[in-house]
Amino acid sequence: MGVISDTHGLLRPEAVKAMHGVEMILHAGDIGKPEILTELGKIALVIAVRGNNDRDDWAVEIPETQIVKIGGVSIYILHDIKEFSVDPAAEDHQVVVSGHSHKPSLQERDSILYLNPGSAGPRRFKLPVFVALLTIKNGEVSGEVVELSV
Repeated sequence: MGVISDTHGLLRPEAVKAMHGVEMILHAGDIGKPEILTELGKIALVIAVRGNNDRDDWAVEIPETQIVKIGGVSIYILHDIKEFSVDPAAEDHQVVVSGHSHKPSLQERDSILYLNPGSAGPRRFKLPVFVALLTIKNGEVSGEVVELSV
């Protein structure tokens, strides 16, 4: 499964290449324009949440949070982890996906995998450009962040 965030209206060819062959793409917000979701949808099913910069009319229907259950694994998706007010263990989520910071992060805390794929859009503060991949196999989940050569 591909994970992307903070495209801010820019879908880089390197990000498209990194998503090639995935069965689903999670977009953790700050999409930028609806064409991003359309293009990602040509690769795989897209589940997206609205980010703080997704304010135009096209984004109104996109929820601020989503829960996806795949292969016995529950994934909670939101844009800004600072707005996360759920106890993931109590609600039986094994993964929390967020964006916003533009900094990639992959951490396990209390048996919960927290994944921020970083930013795949315009470069900010000279930060590298990243996406992430999640693998679910036999109810187990693993992730990796992938730096894009741009």
